[in-house]
Amino acid sequence: MKELQPINQYVALDITEGKGEKKTASGIIIPDTAGEKPQMAKIKWMSMVENAEVKPGDMVLYKPYSGIEVEFEGSKYLLLPYADILAKVVETETI
Repeated sequence: MKELQPINQYVALDITEGKGEKKTASGIIIPDTAGEKPQMAKIKWMSMVENAEVKPGDMVLYKPYSGIEVEFEGSKYLLLPYADILAKVVETETI
């Protein structure tokens, strides 16, 4: 089995899900190139980052138009600098 190992404080986000065409209620097909790019994804791999606040498996919010999209073994990933991660998405209990 192969895996990507980001270096130089890069993070690999799995962006395979959520791609594809969307259809409006009236039946108009909107290709994924016309819509906004998603800004949330799950961390798949990351390089060694001292005092990292996230880890593989965490869902994060990242800067729009950041990183480089790559295809690896049939899946799509976004390689972006660790500094381009804006927030970690966490589950909280309702009151």
